[in-house]
Amino acid sequence: MTSSPKDQGAFAGSSWNPEQYNKFADSRSRPGWDLLNRIADCSPAVIYDLGCGTGRLTRALAERWPAAQVIGVDHSPEMLAAAAEGGGPIEWRRADLQDWLPDERPDLLYANASLHWVTDHATVFPRLLNSLNPGGCLAVQMPLSWALPSHRLMRETLVDGGPGGRPLGPPELRQAVARNWVGTAAGYHEMLAGLTDSLEIWETEYLQVLAGDDPVLAWVRSTGLRPILNSLDQQERDLFLAAYAQRLRAAYPVRKDGRTLFPFRRLFLVARVR
Repeated sequence: MTSSPKDQGAFAGSSWNPEQYNKFADSRSRPGWDLLNRIADCSPAVIYDLGCGTGRLTRALAERWPAAQVIGVDHSPEMLAAAAEGGGPIEWRRADLQDWLPDERPDLLYANASLHWVTDHATVFPRLLNSLNPGGCLAVQMPLSWALPSHRLMRETLVDGGPGGRPLGPPELRQAVARNWVGTAAGYHEMLAGLTDSLEIWETEYLQVLAGDDPVLAWVRSTGLRPILNSLDQQERDLFLAAYAQRLRAAYPVRKDGRTLFPFRRLFLVARVR
């Protein structure tokens, strides 16, 4: 599920690889299903899937509410092309979620693992809520990945992974990666409670059980690592991957059963407007 905010600097314009992303499709979709299952008492006529990616969960939305107009929105032409291959009545549109507003006033805005790519949530989230029809719902899931060893090591490798411990990539890339894009549950409650009729916020930690060589590297390569690799030249990319993979192996060792455990926490919110 993807977007590309205009003010992400080095992140803007990064391409997405649907094949790489779908290597972990079942595990990546589980939080999206959990979010979908918490949307109750809703009969939407117009639904937007914000950051629809390859459209797997967009189709689930269309199946749950077959009478609704369902629109999948994404910034990546590669993801939208993959989504459109499935056919069906869903409309696919390309847009940047940073300043996006719907053409049709929606009853449900569903954003699974997309809005963490967007800056200034204090502006974006109220704007999305205000775009809803009365009684409409905003359902959001975002990864809480900034403090994970996988992402901390990502930042550290950019800072000292070059020859002689020198930094890799342009300064604006390191600045973008260093920023924590997702706030706290309490912060979102304070931000949104006064704008909603009901607001539910929770966190869940998923234990991903991975197999294969360097599985955590393979996991992050299609999402959080993607803008970094797209911003480095080939020589720097090779240096980064060699150093980062070594650090990941130490942080996430292979267990006796041949599996690697990768805990991953997520933040959810379901907000309904008056």
